[in-house]
Amino acid sequence: MPLVTALLLSGCATFSKDGGFDNVKQTTQQHINQEIVWPKSKSEQIKNDDQVKVLLERKLDVETAVQIALLNNKRLQAAFYALGISEADLVQAGRLPNPRFSMLYAKNNGDYKIEQAFTFNIFSLITMPKAVEIERRRFEKTQKSTALEVLKLANHTRMAYFNAVATSELTRYSEQVRESAEASAELARRMYKAGNWNKLEQAREQSFYADAVLEYANAKNKQLRAYEALSRLLGVPSDQITLLERLPDLPTSVEDLQPFEQTAFENRLDLQVAKLETEALAKQLGLTKTTRLINVLEIGPARVLEGSRNDPYKKGLEIGFEIPLFDWGTARVAKAEAIYMQAFNETAQVAINAQSEIREAYNVYRTHYDVTKHLRDEIVPIRKKILSENQLRYNGMLTSPFELFGDARAQVASVKNYIESLREFWLADSTLKMTLIGSNAMEGQ
Repeated sequence: MPLVTALLLSGCATFSKDGGFDNVKQTTQQHINQEIVWPKSKSEQIKNDDQVKVLLERKLDVETAVQIALLNNKRLQAAFYALGISEADLVQAGRLPNPRFSMLYAKNNGDYKIEQAFTFNIFSLITMPKAVEIERRRFEKTQKSTALEVLKLANHTRMAYFNAVATSELTRYSEQVRESAEASAELARRMYKAGNWNKLEQAREQSFYADAVLEYANAKNKQLRAYEALSRLLGVPSDQITLLERLPDLPTSVEDLQPFEQTAFENRLDLQVAKLETEALAKQLGLTKTTRLINVLEIGPARVLEGSRNDPYKKGLEIGFEIPLFDWGTARVAKAEAIYMQAFNETAQVAINAQSEIREAYNVYRTHYDVTKHLRDEIVPIRKKILSENQLRYNGMLTSPFELFGDARAQVASVKNYIESLREFWLADSTLKMTLIGSNAMEGQ
């Protein structure tokens, strides 16, 4: 029976047409709408590059940016080849080992001794089904891990996109503050020169302007860094990236925590990966115990000639195996047991972390939503109203232009705070969605 099973497995030991990529696509499509492509030929790569060029011709929203990253990120393309490596291990596990031919040839004064044997490791027939099952689970694990890398890249791209758009907005408002402070400082300089202002008041306005210049320079630097971070994920130069001018508006409502917790263990790919690895190690432990004493048993026909060259061969059977005199396999079994228990406890910790990460991410998400909503509905309108009232007072010559400049800066500062808070909300939203899928750290980072 083991021989029949091994022969069947050996006959099925071939590479699949898609290399396991279809399963990766099906998994990722449960979470995102973008397509993923694994170009293996030059023509497929050209087609892929052309698609990226078309997408870059217009201003990018967040979904388009994610699509470009999934098509063009070379680290992701490298991750796809882990499928090929794992499938090769699976196919190799289902291949029968090559038979072994051995020969002894000796001659002395016309007497010959010739021994010939053709043997096969029949013990591999017993272990092959278990080895194939182990590699099959590891191949499935690789597919889940690859899908997780796709979703991590999508999430990182979303976060980089929101950060880049926000820094562009903040840079524009910092420029407005700088221009307002510059006008205020110039007016203060003229009034001081004319004797209408004292040195302290003039220095205060000059200080506001100096701070505004510094803030604008820092904002430009943050904008450049944000665009370069997005550029690395998209795999295109930053000067080819044109984004929308504003962040998406705040949603009208937020979801409750309970639905997120309920779906945690259904969708966490990192937990599925850990379970598959643990199952594979459990089977590996069983295989190690099976081969603890004997892992090679070769048997096959043999023939021997002793005497003159014309004497007939004596036919028989050759058997070869290891004798466990010094190594009883206890160390290998102990190591396999330790590796299994290590993976078992790590899997348990992943499950514990999943619940905690979701609760933490939801709290951050909800807090940023409430703060951003308060800034939008309360702080920004009040600052705008104050500026409008002072504008009327200034038109009636009831207040100084410096008070008007100050209120304008305060109004712009409130808008900047809103933009920063809105960015933090969308980052928190992306993080929360990722915690339902798995850990957010990408391979190689």
